[in-house]
Amino acid sequence: MDVTERDEMIVVGFAVRTTNADEMDQARAKLPVLWQRAGAPGAFAHVPNRVGENLYAVLTDYESDHHGAYTQIVGTAVRTVPRLPEGMVAVRVPAARTIKVEARGPMPQALVEAWQQVWKHTESGGTPARAFTTDVEVHHPGGVDLYVAV
Repeated sequence: MDVTERDEMIVVGFAVRTTNADEMDQARAKLPVLWQRAGAPGAFAHVPNRVGENLYAVLTDYESDHHGAYTQIVGTAVRTVPRLPEGMVAVRVPAARTIKVEARGPMPQALVEAWQQVWKHTESGGTPARAFTTDVEVHHPGGVDLYVAV
């Protein structure tokens, strides 16, 4: 895990509030539906001021730690906040010191394994410690880069 600085960004997309425990139960899981919606062809084509084609998952508004509730927004980066399309939200992601973890290989398994690595770091009291402020996944053609705030 490399410590790096993540620049400020603005992401426009769809949001849900969930917990990791809920996501382990198919009956309560909200993220698969969120990703299906965000991953649909042209889901963000009508969002003005987009920066590139990457998908971003912003994990924020942590209730406590990785056991508590959090909000996930999946969307596209924009230069400025446009008039929001119906059903979408905008979130300003502040610049932060982060741990960068790369997920490569078959998805979603590689991403799950990357998050398990982060949780193990957290539970073992690894340094630097997680801040539980705002974490970002950058989904690109080569895989996913996690930026976990510390």
